[in-house]
Amino acid sequence: MRLEIQGLTKRFGSFTANDSIDLTIEPGEIHCLLGENGAGKSTLMNMLYGLLDPSEGRILVDGEPVTFSSPSDAITAGIGMVHQHFMLVPVFTVAENVMLGREHTRGPGLLNRAKAAQTVRELSSRYGLAVDPDRLVEDLPVGVQQRVEIIKALSHDAKVLILDEPTAVLTPQEIDELMEIMRSLKAQGTSIIFITHKLREVKAVGDRISVIRRGRVVGTADPSAPEAELAEMMVGREVKLVVDKDAPQTGADVLSVENLTVVDPRGHQVVKDVSLTARAGEVLGIAGVQGNGQTELIKALLGLVRPDAGVVRLAGEDISRYGPKESLDAGIGYIPEDRSHDGYVGTFSVRENLILDLYRSPEFSRGPALRLDAISQNADARIEEFDIRTESRETPVSSLSGGNQQKVVVAREFSRPLKVLVASQPTRGVDVGSIEFIHKRIIAERDRGTAVVIVSTELDEIYALSDRIAVMYDGRIVGTVTPDIPREKIGLLMAGVADEPTEVSA
Repeated sequence: MRLEIQGLTKRFGSFTANDSIDLTIEPGEIHCLLGENGAGKSTLMNMLYGLLDPSEGRILVDGEPVTFSSPSDAITAGIGMVHQHFMLVPVFTVAENVMLGREHTRGPGLLNRAKAAQTVRELSSRYGLAVDPDRLVEDLPVGVQQRVEIIKALSHDAKVLILDEPTAVLTPQEIDELMEIMRSLKAQGTSIIFITHKLREVKAVGDRISVIRRGRVVGTADPSAPEAELAEMMVGREVKLVVDKDAPQTGADVLSVENLTVVDPRGHQVVKDVSLTARAGEVLGIAGVQGNGQTELIKALLGLVRPDAGVVRLAGEDISRYGPKESLDAGIGYIPEDRSHDGYVGTFSVRENLILDLYRSPEFSRGPALRLDAISQNADARIEEFDIRTESRETPVSSLSGGNQQKVVVAREFSRPLKVLVASQPTRGVDVGSIEFIHKRIIAERDRGTAVVIVSTELDEIYALSDRIAVMYDGRIVGTVTPDIPREKIGLLMAGVADEPTEVSA
Protein backbone atom coordinates (compact mmCIF):
# COMPACT_ATOMS: atom_id res chain seq x y z
CA MET A 1 0.00 0.00 0.00
CA ARG A 2 1.33 3.44 -0.98
CA LEU A 3 0.43 6.24 1.41
CA GLU A 4 0.76 9.92 0.44
CA ILE A 5 0.35 13.06 2.54
CA GLN A 6 -0.05 16.25 0.53
CA GLY A 7 0.02 19.73 2.06
CA LEU A 8 -1.36 18.52 5.39
CA THR A 9 -1.85 21.40 7.82
CA LYS A 10 -3.29 21.50 11.34
CA ARG A 11 -4.09 24.69 13.22
CA PHE A 12 -5.24 25.08 16.81
CA GLY A 13 -6.52 28.64 16.90
CA SER A 14 -3.60 30.89 15.97
CA PHE A 15 -1.05 28.08 16.52
CA THR A 16 0.02 26.02 13.50
CA ALA A 17 1.13 22.56 14.64
CA ASN A 18 1.68 21.19 11.11
CA ASP A 19 2.39 23.42 8.13
CA SER A 20 1.89 22.04 4.58
CA ILE A 21 3.54 18.67 5.16
CA ASP A 22 4.26 16.38 2.20
CA LEU A 23 5.31 12.76 2.78
CA THR A 24 5.19 9.53 0.81
CA ILE A 25 5.36 6.10 2.44
CA GLU A 26 6.29 3.39 -0.04
CA PRO A 27 5.12 -0.24 0.30
CA GLY A 28 7.38 -2.32 2.56
CA GLU A 29 9.38 0.69 3.74
CA ILE A 30 10.50 1.75 7.22
CA HIS A 31 10.11 5.53 6.99
CA CYS A 32 11.50 7.33 10.05
CA LEU A 33 9.95 10.60 11.14
CA LEU A 34 12.63 12.33 13.19
CA GLY A 35 12.12 15.45 15.26
CA GLU A 36 12.26 17.05 18.66
CA ASN A 37 9.44 16.66 21.15
CA GLY A 38 6.84 19.27 20.24
CA ALA A 39 7.90 19.37 16.57
CA GLY A 40 4.47 18.17 15.42
CA LYS A 41 5.15 14.48 14.72
CA SER A 42 2.32 13.07 16.83
CA THR A 43 -0.17 15.70 15.59
CA LEU A 44 0.59 14.63 12.03
CA MET A 45 0.09 10.95 12.84
CA ASN A 46 -3.13 11.67 14.73
CA MET A 47 -4.52 13.20 11.53
CA LEU A 48 -3.36 10.17 9.59
CA TYR A 49 -5.13 7.89 12.09
CA GLY A 50 -8.41 9.81 12.14
CA LEU A 51 -8.01 11.29 15.61
CA LEU A 52 -7.75 14.87 14.30
CA ASP A 53 -9.28 16.58 11.28
CA PRO A 54 -6.79 18.37 8.99
CA SER A 55 -7.21 22.11 8.53
CA GLU A 56 -5.88 21.79 4.97
CA GLY A 57 -4.37 19.17 2.67
CA ARG A 58 -5.26 15.61 1.82
CA ILE A 59 -4.33 11.96 2.36
CA LEU A 60 -4.12 9.46 -0.51
CA VAL A 61 -4.08 5.65 -0.32
CA ASP A 62 -2.84 4.01 -3.53
CA GLY A 63 -3.46 7.28 -5.35
CA GLU A 64 -7.06 7.72 -4.17
CA PRO A 65 -8.00 10.57 -1.80
CA VAL A 66 -9.42 9.38 1.53
CA THR A 67 -11.07 11.10 4.48
CA PHE A 68 -10.79 9.70 8.01
CA SER A 69 -13.39 10.90 10.49
CA SER A 70 -12.35 8.35 13.14
CA PRO A 71 -9.69 5.68 13.79
CA SER A 72 -12.09 3.03 12.48
CA ASP A 73 -11.93 4.70 9.04
CA ALA A 74 -8.13 4.60 9.12
CA ILE A 75 -8.15 0.97 10.26
CA THR A 76 -10.54 0.05 7.42
CA ALA A 77 -8.10 1.70 4.99
CA GLY A 78 -5.27 -0.46 6.33
CA ILE A 79 -3.57 1.92 8.78
CA GLY A 80 -2.74 0.80 12.33
CA MET A 81 -1.16 2.79 15.15
CA VAL A 82 0.74 1.87 18.31
CA HIS A 83 0.60 4.87 20.64
CA GLN A 84 3.45 5.86 22.94
CA HIS A 85 1.11 5.32 25.89
CA PHE A 86 -0.48 1.93 25.34
CA MET A 87 -4.24 1.63 24.83
CA LEU A 88 -4.66 -1.68 26.69
CA VAL A 89 -6.99 -2.81 29.48
CA PRO A 90 -4.61 -4.13 32.18
CA VAL A 91 -7.07 -6.59 33.77
CA PHE A 92 -7.94 -8.22 30.42
CA THR A 93 -5.94 -11.02 28.84
CA VAL A 94 -3.91 -10.53 25.68
CA ALA A 95 -6.62 -12.23 23.59
CA GLU A 96 -9.38 -10.14 25.17
CA ASN A 97 -7.48 -6.92 24.40
CA VAL A 98 -6.91 -7.96 20.80
CA MET A 99 -10.58 -8.74 20.15
CA LEU A 100 -11.91 -5.72 22.10
CA GLY A 101 -14.44 -3.82 19.99
CA ARG A 102 -14.95 -6.63 17.46
CA GLU A 103 -15.57 -9.59 19.71
CA HIS A 104 -15.85 -13.12 18.33
CA THR A 105 -19.02 -14.81 19.55
CA ARG A 106 -20.47 -18.31 19.79
CA GLY A 107 -24.14 -17.54 19.59
CA PRO A 108 -25.96 -14.67 21.32
CA GLY A 109 -23.97 -13.14 24.16
CA LEU A 110 -21.22 -15.78 24.26
CA LEU A 111 -17.63 -14.66 23.60
CA ASN A 112 -15.47 -17.00 21.57
CA ARG A 113 -12.23 -16.55 23.52
CA ALA A 114 -10.69 -19.63 21.91
CA LYS A 115 -10.95 -18.05 18.45
CA ALA A 116 -9.39 -14.82 19.73
CA ALA A 117 -6.54 -16.78 21.32
CA GLN A 118 -5.98 -18.63 18.06
CA THR A 119 -5.77 -15.32 16.18
CA VAL A 120 -3.08 -14.14 18.60
CA ARG A 121 -1.12 -17.39 18.19
CA GLU A 122 -1.25 -17.20 14.40
CA LEU A 123 -0.06 -13.58 14.29
CA SER A 124 2.61 -14.28 16.93
CA SER A 125 3.97 -17.14 14.84
CA ARG A 126 3.79 -15.28 11.52
CA TYR A 127 5.58 -12.13 12.68
CA GLY A 128 7.84 -13.46 15.44
CA LEU A 129 5.86 -11.76 18.22
CA ALA A 130 6.10 -14.19 21.12
CA VAL A 131 3.05 -13.52 23.31
CA ASP A 132 0.91 -15.82 25.46
CA PRO A 133 -2.75 -15.03 24.59
CA ASP A 134 -3.97 -16.11 28.01
CA ARG A 135 -1.71 -13.85 30.11
CA LEU A 136 -3.16 -10.80 31.83
CA VAL A 137 -1.72 -7.62 30.31
CA GLU A 138 -0.93 -6.15 33.75
CA ASP A 139 1.45 -9.07 34.38
CA LEU A 140 3.46 -8.50 31.18
CA PRO A 141 6.72 -6.53 30.87
CA VAL A 142 6.42 -3.24 28.96
CA GLY A 143 8.15 -4.68 25.89
CA VAL A 144 5.66 -7.54 25.66
CA GLN A 145 2.73 -5.13 26.13
CA GLN A 146 4.02 -3.29 23.08
CA ARG A 147 3.92 -6.55 21.12
CA VAL A 148 0.26 -6.89 22.11
CA GLU A 149 -0.42 -3.44 20.64
CA ILE A 150 1.33 -4.46 17.40
CA ILE A 151 -0.69 -7.70 17.23
CA LYS A 152 -3.90 -5.66 17.73
CA ALA A 153 -3.00 -3.52 14.72
CA LEU A 154 -2.00 -6.51 12.58
CA SER A 155 -5.22 -8.33 13.48
CA HIS A 156 -7.02 -5.55 11.57
CA ASP A 157 -4.88 -6.38 8.53
CA ALA A 158 -2.81 -3.18 8.80
CA LYS A 159 -0.70 -2.47 5.72
CA VAL A 160 0.87 0.66 7.26
CA LEU A 161 1.85 0.58 10.92
CA ILE A 162 2.53 3.82 12.82
CA LEU A 163 4.87 3.42 15.80
CA ASP A 164 4.76 6.60 17.93
CA GLU A 165 7.96 6.89 20.04
CA PRO A 166 7.93 3.10 20.54
CA THR A 167 11.28 2.86 22.34
CA ALA A 168 10.63 5.57 24.96
CA VAL A 169 9.65 3.02 27.62
CA LEU A 170 11.84 0.08 26.58
CA THR A 171 15.07 -1.34 27.92
CA PRO A 172 18.04 -1.70 25.53
CA GLN A 173 17.30 -5.41 25.10
CA GLU A 174 13.63 -4.72 24.33
CA ILE A 175 14.68 -2.06 21.81
CA ASP A 176 16.84 -4.63 20.01
CA GLU A 177 13.89 -7.04 19.95
CA LEU A 178 11.60 -4.34 18.54
CA MET A 179 14.10 -3.60 15.78
CA GLU A 180 14.04 -7.27 14.77
CA ILE A 181 10.23 -7.23 14.80
CA MET A 182 10.22 -4.16 12.54
CA ARG A 183 12.58 -5.82 10.09
CA SER A 184 10.37 -8.93 10.07
CA LEU A 185 7.25 -6.86 9.39
CA LYS A 186 9.02 -5.03 6.57
CA ALA A 187 10.15 -8.32 5.02
CA GLN A 188 6.51 -9.42 4.87
CA GLY A 189 5.38 -6.23 3.14
CA THR A 190 4.19 -4.03 6.02
CA SER A 191 5.15 -0.37 5.79
CA ILE A 192 6.21 1.28 9.06
CA ILE A 193 6.21 4.93 10.06
CA PHE A 194 8.70 5.06 12.91
CA ILE A 195 8.35 8.25 14.98
CA THR A 196 11.33 8.99 17.19
CA HIS A 197 13.96 11.51 18.22
CA LYS A 198 16.75 8.94 18.74
CA LEU A 199 19.45 9.18 16.08
CA ARG A 200 21.05 5.81 16.71
CA GLU A 201 17.73 4.02 16.18
CA VAL A 202 16.81 5.64 12.86
CA LYS A 203 20.26 4.88 11.49
CA ALA A 204 19.94 1.26 12.62
CA VAL A 205 16.54 0.44 11.14
CA GLY A 206 15.36 3.16 8.72
CA ASP A 207 15.15 3.11 4.92
CA ARG A 208 14.46 6.85 4.69
CA ILE A 209 14.46 9.63 7.27
CA SER A 210 12.22 12.70 7.12
CA VAL A 211 13.08 15.42 9.62
CA ILE A 212 10.31 17.63 11.01
CA ARG A 213 11.03 20.85 12.88
CA ARG A 214 8.44 23.23 14.28
CA GLY A 215 5.67 21.73 12.20
CA ARG A 216 7.51 21.62 8.85
CA VAL A 217 9.43 18.92 7.00
CA VAL A 218 12.90 20.46 6.71
CA GLY A 219 14.59 17.65 4.83
CA THR A 220 14.86 13.98 3.94
CA ALA A 221 18.05 12.02 4.58
CA ASP A 222 19.52 8.60 4.06
CA PRO A 223 20.33 6.50 7.17
CA SER A 224 24.01 6.78 6.24
CA ALA A 225 23.89 10.54 7.04
CA PRO A 226 26.15 11.53 9.99
CA GLU A 227 24.40 11.85 13.35
CA ALA A 228 25.63 15.43 13.71
CA GLU A 229 23.95 16.36 10.42
CA LEU A 230 20.64 14.79 11.50
CA ALA A 231 20.83 16.50 14.88
CA GLU A 232 21.41 19.89 13.25
CA MET A 233 18.40 19.35 10.98
CA MET A 234 16.25 18.48 14.00
CA VAL A 235 17.25 21.43 16.17
CA GLY A 236 18.13 24.07 13.58
CA ARG A 237 21.60 24.62 14.96
CA GLU A 238 24.80 22.70 15.57
CA VAL A 239 24.42 20.24 18.45
CA LYS A 240 27.31 18.77 20.38
CA LEU A 241 26.72 15.05 20.77
CA VAL A 242 29.69 14.70 23.15
CA VAL A 243 29.57 16.16 26.66
CA ASP A 244 32.40 18.63 27.27
CA LYS A 245 33.74 18.26 30.80
CA ASP A 246 36.99 18.65 32.68
CA ALA A 247 38.41 16.10 35.07
CA PRO A 248 36.43 16.07 38.33
CA GLN A 249 37.68 17.96 41.37
CA THR A 250 36.43 15.46 43.93
CA GLY A 251 36.03 16.10 47.63
CA ALA A 252 34.78 14.16 50.62
CA ASP A 253 32.12 11.46 50.59
CA VAL A 254 28.73 13.22 50.67
CA LEU A 255 26.36 10.29 50.20
CA SER A 256 27.23 6.97 51.79
CA VAL A 257 25.16 3.79 51.49
CA GLU A 258 26.11 0.83 53.67
CA ASN A 259 24.66 -2.69 53.29
CA LEU A 260 21.29 -1.43 52.08
CA THR A 261 18.51 -3.99 51.61
CA VAL A 262 14.98 -3.34 50.36
CA VAL A 263 12.17 -5.90 50.31
CA ASP A 264 9.18 -5.24 48.02
CA PRO A 265 5.52 -5.76 49.04
CA ARG A 266 5.63 -9.33 47.65
CA GLY A 267 8.45 -10.20 50.03
CA HIS A 268 11.19 -10.27 47.38
CA GLN A 269 14.59 -8.69 48.05
CA VAL A 270 14.98 -6.14 45.26
CA VAL A 271 18.02 -4.34 46.70
CA LYS A 272 20.54 -6.73 48.23
CA ASP A 273 23.24 -5.52 50.60
CA VAL A 274 24.24 -2.54 48.44
CA SER A 275 27.13 -0.29 49.49
CA LEU A 276 28.31 2.75 47.54
CA THR A 277 29.59 6.30 47.99
CA ALA A 278 29.14 9.51 46.01
CA ARG A 279 31.74 12.21 46.46
CA ALA A 280 31.51 15.97 46.18
CA GLY A 281 32.28 17.13 42.67
CA GLU A 282 31.80 13.82 40.85
CA VAL A 283 29.13 11.98 38.87
CA LEU A 284 28.50 8.42 39.98
CA GLY A 285 26.64 6.58 37.23
CA ILE A 286 24.56 3.53 38.06
CA ALA A 287 24.25 1.30 35.01
CA GLY A 288 22.14 -1.77 34.48
CA VAL A 289 19.22 -3.26 32.65
CA GLN A 290 16.02 -1.81 34.08
CA GLY A 291 14.41 -3.99 36.71
CA ASN A 292 17.58 -4.90 38.58
CA GLY A 293 16.84 -2.84 41.68
CA GLN A 294 17.84 0.64 40.52
CA THR A 295 14.37 2.13 40.99
CA GLU A 296 14.02 0.76 44.51
CA LEU A 297 17.54 1.87 45.44
CA ILE A 298 16.79 5.45 44.39
CA LYS A 299 13.47 5.43 46.24
CA ALA A 300 15.28 4.31 49.40
CA LEU A 301 17.78 7.19 49.04
CA LEU A 302 14.88 9.68 48.80
CA GLY A 303 12.82 8.19 51.63
CA LEU A 304 10.08 7.06 49.25
CA VAL A 305 10.52 3.53 50.63
CA ARG A 306 12.05 2.51 53.93
CA PRO A 307 15.09 0.23 53.75
CA ASP A 308 14.73 -3.09 55.55
CA ALA A 309 18.41 -3.11 56.50
CA GLY A 310 21.45 -0.89 56.11
CA VAL A 311 22.20 2.80 56.48
CA VAL A 312 22.03 5.87 54.24
CA ARG A 313 24.17 8.84 55.35
CA LEU A 314 24.19 12.38 53.97
CA ALA A 315 27.31 14.33 54.96
CA GLY A 316 27.73 11.93 57.87
CA GLU A 317 24.12 12.19 59.11
CA ASP A 318 21.95 9.06 59.18
CA ILE A 319 18.94 9.79 56.96
CA SER A 320 17.74 6.18 56.63
CA ARG A 321 14.41 6.94 58.32
CA TYR A 322 13.79 10.27 56.59
CA GLY A 323 10.72 10.73 54.45
CA PRO A 324 10.75 12.57 51.09
CA LYS A 325 10.18 16.00 52.65
CA GLU A 326 13.04 15.59 55.13
CA SER A 327 15.34 14.24 52.39
CA LEU A 328 14.64 17.19 50.10
CA ASP A 329 15.03 19.67 52.95
CA ALA A 330 18.37 18.06 53.87
CA GLY A 331 19.76 18.98 50.44
CA ILE A 332 18.91 16.14 48.05
CA GLY A 333 17.66 17.11 44.59
CA TYR A 334 15.56 14.55 42.75
CA ILE A 335 14.81 14.07 39.06
CA PRO A 336 12.50 11.02 38.97
CA GLU A 337 12.45 8.40 36.21
CA ASP A 338 8.71 8.93 35.61
CA ARG A 339 8.22 12.67 35.46
CA SER A 340 4.47 12.46 34.84
CA HIS A 341 3.94 10.39 37.98
CA ASP A 342 6.54 11.78 40.39
CA GLY A 343 7.97 14.97 38.85
CA TYR A 344 5.14 17.40 38.33
CA VAL A 345 1.39 17.98 38.73
CA GLY A 346 0.03 18.10 35.20
CA THR A 347 -2.93 20.36 35.94
CA PHE A 348 -0.73 22.88 37.78
CA SER A 349 0.86 25.72 35.83
CA VAL A 350 4.54 26.00 34.97
CA ARG A 351 4.76 28.72 37.63
CA GLU A 352 3.30 26.45 40.33
CA ASN A 353 5.35 23.40 39.37
CA LEU A 354 8.58 25.38 39.62
CA ILE A 355 8.06 25.76 43.40
CA LEU A 356 6.44 22.40 44.28
CA ASP A 357 9.11 21.56 46.88
CA LEU A 358 10.11 25.18 47.54
CA TYR A 359 6.85 26.94 48.44
CA ARG A 360 7.52 26.73 52.19
CA SER A 361 10.74 28.76 51.90
CA PRO A 362 10.70 32.43 53.06
CA GLU A 363 11.40 33.45 49.47
CA PHE A 364 7.98 32.22 48.37
CA SER A 365 5.76 32.37 51.47
CA ARG A 366 5.08 34.37 54.58
CA GLY A 367 3.36 32.15 57.09
CA PRO A 368 0.34 30.56 55.36
CA ALA A 369 0.33 33.18 52.57
CA LEU A 370 2.17 32.62 49.28
CA ARG A 371 4.22 35.48 47.83
CA LEU A 372 2.67 35.39 44.37
CA ASP A 373 4.84 38.14 42.86
CA ALA A 374 8.02 36.32 43.92
CA ILE A 375 6.67 33.01 42.55
CA SER A 376 5.90 34.66 39.20
CA GLN A 377 9.34 36.32 39.05
CA ASN A 378 10.97 32.97 39.82
CA ALA A 379 9.00 31.34 37.01
CA ASP A 380 10.01 34.00 34.48
CA ALA A 381 13.68 33.65 35.47
CA ARG A 382 13.65 29.83 35.30
CA ILE A 383 11.77 29.81 31.96
CA GLU A 384 14.47 32.02 30.44
CA GLU A 385 17.44 30.29 32.09
CA PHE A 386 16.34 26.77 31.17
CA ASP A 387 14.79 27.63 27.79
CA ILE A 388 11.40 26.20 28.74
CA ARG A 389 9.25 26.61 25.63
CA THR A 390 5.81 27.56 26.88
CA GLU A 391 3.21 30.08 25.82
CA SER A 392 2.97 31.40 29.36
CA ARG A 393 4.06 30.71 32.94
CA GLU A 394 0.36 29.95 33.53
CA THR A 395 0.29 27.13 30.97
CA PRO A 396 -0.51 23.71 32.52
CA VAL A 397 2.60 21.52 32.44
CA SER A 398 0.58 18.65 30.96
CA SER A 399 0.25 20.65 27.70
CA LEU A 400 4.03 21.01 27.23
CA SER A 401 6.17 18.65 25.16
CA GLY A 402 8.07 15.93 27.04
CA GLY A 403 11.37 17.76 26.78
CA ASN A 404 9.92 20.93 28.23
CA GLN A 405 8.16 19.03 31.01
CA GLN A 406 11.56 17.59 31.93
CA LYS A 407 13.12 21.04 31.85
CA VAL A 408 10.52 22.23 34.39
CA VAL A 409 11.57 19.41 36.75
CA VAL A 410 15.28 20.08 36.18
CA ALA A 411 14.87 23.83 36.64
CA ARG A 412 13.06 23.38 39.94
CA GLU A 413 15.63 20.97 41.39
CA PHE A 414 18.62 23.06 40.27
CA SER A 415 17.24 26.30 41.68
CA ARG A 416 18.18 25.55 45.29
CA PRO A 417 21.45 24.64 47.05
CA LEU A 418 22.11 20.90 46.80
CA LYS A 419 24.44 18.49 48.53
CA VAL A 420 23.43 15.57 46.30
CA LEU A 421 21.58 15.45 42.99
CA VAL A 422 19.87 12.11 42.29
CA ALA A 423 18.76 11.89 38.65
CA SER A 424 16.97 8.78 37.45
CA GLN A 425 16.68 8.44 33.66
CA PRO A 426 17.20 12.24 33.38
CA THR A 427 16.70 12.38 29.60
CA ARG A 428 14.17 9.57 29.03
CA GLY A 429 11.77 10.59 26.27
CA VAL A 430 13.68 13.85 25.67
CA ASP A 431 14.87 15.13 22.29
CA VAL A 432 18.51 15.64 21.33
CA GLY A 433 18.53 19.41 21.88
CA SER A 434 17.11 19.05 25.40
CA ILE A 435 19.49 16.17 26.14
CA GLU A 436 22.45 18.41 25.31
CA PHE A 437 21.06 21.14 27.60
CA ILE A 438 20.30 18.81 30.55
CA HIS A 439 23.71 17.14 30.31
CA LYS A 440 25.42 20.55 30.45
CA ARG A 441 23.45 21.49 33.56
CA ILE A 442 24.29 18.21 35.29
CA ILE A 443 28.01 18.70 34.66
CA ALA A 444 27.74 22.33 35.83
CA GLU A 445 26.13 21.09 39.05
CA ARG A 446 28.99 18.62 39.49
CA ASP A 447 31.52 21.39 38.97
CA ARG A 448 29.85 23.42 41.73
CA GLY A 449 30.84 20.66 44.13
CA THR A 450 27.57 18.73 44.27
CA ALA A 451 27.69 14.94 44.43
CA VAL A 452 25.66 13.64 41.47
CA VAL A 453 24.13 10.16 41.19
CA ILE A 454 22.80 9.26 37.72
CA VAL A 455 20.73 6.17 36.99
CA SER A 456 20.27 5.42 33.31
CA THR A 457 19.59 2.44 31.08
CA GLU A 458 21.23 4.37 28.21
CA LEU A 459 24.88 3.30 28.14
CA ASP A 460 25.80 6.30 25.99
CA GLU A 461 24.51 8.59 28.74
CA ILE A 462 26.34 6.68 31.47
CA TYR A 463 29.61 6.92 29.55
CA ALA A 464 29.09 10.60 28.70
CA LEU A 465 28.39 11.83 32.24
CA SER A 466 30.02 9.46 34.72
CA ASP A 467 33.32 9.80 36.54
CA ARG A 468 32.74 6.38 38.11
CA ILE A 469 30.23 3.69 37.12
CA ALA A 470 28.54 1.26 39.50
CA VAL A 471 26.83 -1.64 37.72
CA MET A 472 23.70 -3.22 39.21
CA TYR A 473 22.52 -6.75 38.50
CA ASP A 474 19.86 -8.67 40.40
CA GLY A 475 19.72 -6.08 43.16
CA ARG A 476 23.48 -5.99 43.80
CA ILE A 477 26.40 -3.79 42.81
CA VAL A 478 28.51 -6.24 40.80
CA GLY A 479 31.25 -3.80 39.88
CA THR A 480 32.42 -0.21 40.19
CA VAL A 481 34.56 0.86 37.24
CA THR A 482 35.89 3.90 35.39
CA PRO A 483 34.25 5.07 32.12
CA ASP A 484 37.20 3.94 30.04
CA ILE A 485 36.05 0.33 30.47
CA PRO A 486 35.18 -1.25 27.07
CA ARG A 487 31.45 -1.49 26.33
CA GLU A 488 31.61 -5.26 25.98
CA LYS A 489 33.01 -5.64 29.49
CA ILE A 490 30.40 -3.39 31.09
CA GLY A 491 27.81 -5.29 29.07
CA LEU A 492 28.95 -8.53 30.67
CA LEU A 493 28.65 -6.96 34.11
CA MET A 494 25.12 -5.77 33.26
CA ALA A 495 24.26 -9.34 32.29
CA GLY A 496 25.63 -10.65 35.58
CA VAL A 497 28.63 -12.30 33.91
CA ALA A 498 31.63 -11.54 36.11
CA ASP A 499 34.14 -13.72 37.89
CA GLU A 500 34.05 -11.56 40.98
CA PRO A 501 32.97 -8.05 41.96
CA THR A 502 35.23 -5.41 40.44
CA GLU A 503 36.28 -2.29 42.33
CA VAL A 504 38.41 0.53 40.99
CA SER A 505 39.21 4.02 42.14
CA ALA A 506 38.92 7.08 39.97
